[in-house]
Amino acid sequence: MIQQILMAVMAVGAVLGGVDRILGNRFGLGAQFEKGFQLLGPMALSMAGMICLAPVLEDCLGGLVVPLFRAIGVDPAMFGSILAIDMGGYPLAEELASDPRIGRYAGIVVSSMFGCTVVFTIPVGIGVIPEGDRNAFARGIMTGLAAMPIGLLIGGLASGFSLFACLWQNMPILLFSALLFLGLHFAPERVVRGFCILAEGLKILITAGLVLGAVQSLTGLTVLPGMVPLPEALSTVCSIGIVMLGSLPLAELLCRGLQAPLSRLGSRLGLSALGITSLLTGLVTPLPALSLYGQMDGKTKELTAAFLVSGASLFAAHLGFTLGTEPAMVLPLIAGKLSGAAAAAVLVLGLQHRPERSGSSRISPVHTARHA
Repeated sequence: MIQQILMAVMAVGAVLGGVDRILGNRFGLGAQFEKGFQLLGPMALSMAGMICLAPVLEDCLGGLVVPLFRAIGVDPAMFGSILAIDMGGYPLAEELASDPRIGRYAGIVVSSMFGCTVVFTIPVGIGVIPEGDRNAFARGIMTGLAAMPIGLLIGGLASGFSLFACLWQNMPILLFSALLFLGLHFAPERVVRGFCILAEGLKILITAGLVLGAVQSLTGLTVLPGMVPLPEALSTVCSIGIVMLGSLPLAELLCRGLQAPLSRLGSRLGLSALGITSLLTGLVTPLPALSLYGQMDGKTKELTAAFLVSGASLFAAHLGFTLGTEPAMVLPLIAGKLSGAAAAAVLVLGLQHRPERSGSSRISPVHTARHA
């Protein structure tokens, strides 16, 4: 019933966006409607190849990852959450899962926070923000990672798991986050360079999947046995794009509706209008928020980066993906990402008066890492 209501709401958003496009984009909803189609290409480039390769990767990794994770009582699906939800995390988690419920949780909730931060927010942020702002960005990311377990637990509880099960299944992610936190604190240049290398490696892998899928589809030759056919992978992407026709106009309306109350809240907390705007746009897509980084004050820079760890792309790509693949996971997705983002914001604001330390606590700028 909830799924049908959500789909009906998305349909209303699609109607509003389509009508506004016919009227010449008078209210700004038509542009969001168009963006739903415009994102099909980028989504297909980042997702279809990984969907094609997911069964093959499961076979390759199964001999190493599956026994290791099972030995410690963790479902291998949690390994898939190292990738973003829409960059292969979901299909990989589904293929590796021993328990389909954990596969859905790892591929939707955990991938949308942890995986998105690892393979998207950090590399793209380093490539977009001014070099002099990378200290604040790294500090914000570290704070967001420290708060992320709140979102993982809330999302797990909303998925029907016990508190102990959530903690235990997320143990590898929490340990990796702790190492990432320490790495960004003590050796940010090396960590960010590693993320950029990882991002390039994923690009090569995903492109290879697309090429092999295209060859198989066009010639009938099975170059790599076990791959998902490319048309089937693209149908998954198209189902997500259809949802985004409605979700993007609705996200625009939501941001407008929340602008006034959040601006009042921001004024009480000492946040500028730009800061509130960056948080709202970050819930739709992090790119505009990151592009405004140079115009923010120090506190807003840290707050934005921390907020994006859990909150990035909730009401656009991630919501659209979930509605198109696992509609039953929409509530856990929203609960987890919003609670994690809110916890990050509270943590940043609570630490805003902490004294500055010298020496090793100061994060040096990154000079060499770039993300195209």
